[in-house]
Amino acid sequence: MKWRNLIILSLSILVSNCTYSQQEPKNKSMEEQKKSEVYSRTDTGKVSLSNEEWKERLAPEVYNIAREKGTEWAFTGKYWNSKDAGTYYCAACGNPLFVSNAKFESSCGWPSFFEPITKGSVIYAPDNTHGMHRTEVMCGRCKAHLGHVFDDGPPPTGLRYCINSVILDFEKAKEADKNFKEKH
Repeated sequence: MKWRNLIILSLSILVSNCTYSQQEPKNKSMEEQKKSEVYSRTDTGKVSLSNEEWKERLAPEVYNIAREKGTEWAFTGKYWNSKDAGTYYCAACGNPLFVSNAKFESSCGWPSFFEPITKGSVIYAPDNTHGMHRTEVMCGRCKAHLGHVFDDGPPPTGLRYCINSVILDFEKAKEADKNFKEKH
């Protein structure tokens, strides 16, 4: 299985549309973005904005992944090797996506999870780009591109959600507990 993952990783690097840029954001910072009218970690209402509206709200590297279906380089994202306990949210809209106890080491270079936080947290679409047959994973609230899901994950689901770090926000478990207590 490791050879298969290595081959898939090599192919994805060779054929991906890696247009991810390390440039300084010209748009709103992540903190300003979180305060925008669409970013919410509790609102479950669908978000439907034009790409121009998203471009105004998102940092360029987030926009590239979320709206242009970009891919960050393997082993470069801030969460690919993170072992912190907590919750992962969509960086575009704040939708809860994954919890850390569903994260596992897949050696693919991107954060990998075996299941989303709820069935509605993510949605799926066929992706036949680059001569491959894959399943795209998108945010269930704003339809931001997150990554892809493969059937080579661990039990109990056998799935591997391979997600770009750039499109994830993370809140450590202690911070989440503290924020909950402050609000209630």
